[in-house]
Amino acid sequence: MTRSLPSIPAARPVIGEAEIAAAVRVLRSGRVVQGPEVAAFEDEFSKLVAGRACVAVNAGTSALQLSLMALGIGPGDEVVVPSFSFAATANAVRLVGADPVFADITPGTYCLDPLAASAMIGPRTAALVPVHLYGHPAPMDQLMELAARHGLAVVEDACQAHGATLHGRPVGSFGEAGCFSFYPTKNMHALEGGMVSTGDPHLARTLRLLRNQGMEQRYENEIVGANMRMTDVAAAVGREQLKQLPAWTEQRRANAKVLDSRIEGLSVPHEADGARHVYHQYTVRVPGGLRDSVQQDLARQGIGSTVYYPTPIHRLRPYQDQGRPSLPETDRAAAEVLSLPVHPTLGQAELERIAQAVSDARGVR
Repeated sequence: MTRSLPSIPAARPVIGEAEIAAAVRVLRSGRVVQGPEVAAFEDEFSKLVAGRACVAVNAGTSALQLSLMALGIGPGDEVVVPSFSFAATANAVRLVGADPVFADITPGTYCLDPLAASAMIGPRTAALVPVHLYGHPAPMDQLMELAARHGLAVVEDACQAHGATLHGRPVGSFGEAGCFSFYPTKNMHALEGGMVSTGDPHLARTLRLLRNQGMEQRYENEIVGANMRMTDVAAAVGREQLKQLPAWTEQRRANAKVLDSRIEGLSVPHEADGARHVYHQYTVRVPGGLRDSVQQDLARQGIGSTVYYPTPIHRLRPYQDQGRPSLPETDRAAAEVLSLPVHPTLGQAELERIAQAVSDARGVR
């Protein structure tokens, strides 16, 4: 069937002339790895996380892994994580030799449920890793209280939540560490890369050592580290993206409001009291086993959509040895969620098309 209108992709990464010029500038400079652009990016990003120290790395997964390593978490430890997330959340725990323990989510926000997390804490629990999923902040006030009560570290997985806040406080400024991703489809990107924010100067120094083979000065290795440095090309692109993040965030929120007001027949995203959602994803629920047919209808009309995440982490092959935890809200979300385009490059006509296509899809009414 020939479409009369162009398709609308689920995501549309932005690489403009400013990013291209920044990359070329760095390439011509000859300083391409762990140089002045990285230092400047770290300094500028700190303003997004209440002035905390920032340490740039090569990926969001590396940010999570190095944070756990720097906190001394390893074999014999358990870390409570949500199963409804990208596998990297649990992979980082396994990569340091610890065991992820999966807890359920709250149905409205898809974030870690404090009561469910509390029930999973045991004698070996060393940390919590709440995920600010889809750009909505996790209930950090309750989770920080829970962690303090049990003497646990908190590593925030903020890889989808650049600029999100809870009661005016930015994500990445609550726990011992906050971890961000700069993958191309995120709210801002650096082609690829990650960042760790922390309020602990000692932890920041340890992270800098760990990302660079355990050394600050060349050939003066202090600890065993890895090669997880950010390139200056990535940092230069990230700096340009960071400048545009506030406007893009407002546009995402405005786009979400349009979709909220136009979509009929489905549950639209929830924003908890005191939360500022940044809509990395705009995720609706399609109950009754009808999600696949709705997604197929949208595809026929040229509307991109994606399921994040069809298989909870605890059901993935590497984690089936963790037993079969009862996570009813996680399983229900995995069967019902569908993420629609919300990126800041959408125009009003495209938003109207998306909303109309969803409302007209089979099984919605």
